[in-house]
Amino acid sequence: QYQALLGTEGIKLKFTADGIREMADTAYQLNQSTQNIGARRLHTIMERLLDDVSFEAPTLKKKQVTINAQYVKEKLEGIVKNEDLAKFIL
Repeated sequence: QYQALLGTEGIKLKFTADGIREMADTAYQLNQSTQNIGARRLHTIMERLLDDVSFEAPTLKKKQVTINAQYVKEKLEGIVKNEDLAKFIL
């Protein structure tokens, strides 16, 4: 869905295997440490990862965004480490 949505703005969204694995691991860890909402956690993680890209899509100079493990860690690091914040945001 995000690939199609961002594609309308000329943005190519690419997911690497390690990026997908990192999203799944993060969702699992958060489900274990906070309320277990199952696969719905992935939806909130995707929203958080792509907020900036979605907002800035019309003005992005770089037309390809790659979601890899490093990108996921950088975007979610502060939220995941703060369990109280993670309960409300993720």
